[in-house]
Amino acid sequence: MCYCNDGYKLETGEQVFHQDGNIVACKEIGCGSPPEMKHGYIVGNYSLLPGSAVHYECQEGFYSNEGKFSYCTANETWEPATLSCKEIDCGKPLLIPHTTMTWDNSTTLWSRVYYNCKEGYYFNGDRNFSECTIDQSWENITYVCEEEELLSNLSIFNETCVRWQRKTGRLGVQETYTFHILGQRLDEKIFSEDMIFNISTSEDNPKVCLDLNSGSNYMVNITTISSTNVTVSVTLAIQTKVKEAFNNVLIFNDTCLKWRRNVRGTDVEDRYSFHVQGQRWYQKNFFHEMTFELSTHKQAPEVCLDLQPGTNYSINISMVALNFSLLVSMTTQITDPPFPKVEFVAVKGSAPLLRLRKAEDQNGPISFYQVIVLPLDLQSTFICDSFAATTFFSNTTDIKGYVAAEFRAKDVADNMSITLGDRHYYGKFYNAPLKLGEEYCVFLKIISEWNKVRTQSCTVWAQIKNLSPPLQYMTAIGLGSVAAVCLILFLSFSMARSCLHSSVHPPPAAVACEAVHLSTTVHVAQAGIASSFLEAESVSLL
Repeated sequence: MCYCNDGYKLETGEQVFHQDGNIVACKEIGCGSPPEMKHGYIVGNYSLLPGSAVHYECQEGFYSNEGKFSYCTANETWEPATLSCKEIDCGKPLLIPHTTMTWDNSTTLWSRVYYNCKEGYYFNGDRNFSECTIDQSWENITYVCEEEELLSNLSIFNETCVRWQRKTGRLGVQETYTFHILGQRLDEKIFSEDMIFNISTSEDNPKVCLDLNSGSNYMVNITTISSTNVTVSVTLAIQTKVKEAFNNVLIFNDTCLKWRRNVRGTDVEDRYSFHVQGQRWYQKNFFHEMTFELSTHKQAPEVCLDLQPGTNYSINISMVALNFSLLVSMTTQITDPPFPKVEFVAVKGSAPLLRLRKAEDQNGPISFYQVIVLPLDLQSTFICDSFAATTFFSNTTDIKGYVAAEFRAKDVADNMSITLGDRHYYGKFYNAPLKLGEEYCVFLKIISEWNKVRTQSCTVWAQIKNLSPPLQYMTAIGLGSVAAVCLILFLSFSMARSCLHSSVHPPPAAVACEAVHLSTTVHVAQAGIASSFLEAESVSLL
């Protein structure tokens, strides 16, 4: 029996047993050397075993868009590759105006063509040759042949100055340039300025600063004559900026603006456009907007705006002629809140029940509500901004009125009821009971506080005359009096009954004693009645 090692096979095929004892040879399994490829070469290592592949690439200067692999088949032969390497051809070189080409007519890879400017033109670019590249195209170059007297690198600096470069072919030669300038204001449709002048210079980098007005548009045409007597013109646009169009802007009288107008003289009238927007942080749905225009030739214009109180405003002011705008922020002060809406009450004998209505935040945010009590004879002398912090227990002797209650605006419900004299504290103020027999007037004060400003409005709420004790105290006094009378009648009835049932006249001393006892009882009852009245009076005064 004969066996071949791995990677080898019997030369005679599949037979593995020989009776004659002859030696059998083994040969290596594989496809042998891969085929050669014209203008191509094998890339990397490869195997000769069935299933392996050989990778081909085209030599430099050639290309192929077809298959680049050949495979070792199971019958130990190489599969033909479809690779076909063709030579790179870039075709004719690019044509550049005003140039001549130096070229050997070769269009293969890395072939090179040289460009030269024709007479009267000069070179401007990175290099003067182009090569055929592997993508079968000539390399792009920034080669330009410009006429000698064309202006190059024309630029504007310092807003009204122009500079440029002379061409290499005319360096050191004096040239004459003609400037033709047309100018107009931004709010005009026709040119209002027209001037022409010449300059001569031999500088390599000439500079010219133009006398241009602020806030205008200009068209500047620069003309010169080339060495070939060709007129060359370049036109550029210049827009001058606004210089101090709004200088020293000042807010005065809360709603007025003034500024200095330094751009043009008083002989020129300027038109301003105003866009005003106002909002309130305490009134989310409030929005005030208005637009208007103002024309003036004054050097220091002034304008007063019709603004709402207690509002933050942003005011955009645009100068139409100069296309310039400025944003100004203003905050108007709050004014007195609207007078409280109350139902006036005039009563006699008792303290009324007052009902409070919420006020609207019209001229500023409502902060507090105060209830002020003072004698009726002082009503005509009442000043609304007084009694700011006067309490019932104030040590100030010259102020007879006081604040009975204070409510924060956010705690006030619409149509809320207030009872005078209920002995409660509202805020830091004591709602003291009213004195019997006195006459009072009651004021309601609304207070606004914002941006370090405090304003208020007041109105008469109630008048109280001939104040009498409350009903519950009168009831207590009446019940006390009835009890005292009943006690006297009961004692009298008891004495009469005792005398009728006695069969023996009592001693005089006993009668006298009984009389003294009766008299004492009557005095005690009377004292009880008086005591009841005193107690009611004392309670009312507290």
